[in-house]
Amino acid sequence: MKNIISEIKLKYQPTKLEKKKIRKSDDAYNIALKHWDLDTIELQEEFKVLLLNNSNEVIGIYEMTKGGINSTLVDLKLMFAVVLKSCASGIITVHNHPSGKLKPSTCDISIYNRIKKACKFLEIHYLDNLIISREGKYSFADENV
Repeated sequence: MKNIISEIKLKYQPTKLEKKKIRKSDDAYNIALKHWDLDTIELQEEFKVLLLNNSNEVIGIYEMTKGGINSTLVDLKLMFAVVLKSCASGIITVHNHPSGKLKPSTCDISIYNRIKKACKFLEIHYLDNLIISREGKYSFADENV
């Protein structure tokens, strides 16, 4: 029997739709909110990544994880596999707090710092980390975290 090795295939199909440019945290919030199920935003925590080109235009949104009421798992290996395969020049990470409270937790700050460190090493611009709810957002960039 032959040894079979799995092949990883990359498929890049840019959309024909107008690309949305991120100029400020409100732009990222509005785009993220349009791609969120508002029926579950107060029920289940989710983590997504906005993938950006060199002009800070959104080339895709990676819906990374759905978790429980209080948390969701963020596996950096999986996240950066997608970021690198998409050839993104920059990223914005976004997650919701089902409680509606926008203040970052210790875990939020910890994962932000780990992502920031990896982005620096990989020369990927980490523009922001947003915590969102129906009513608003907390932007790490705006708050200089």
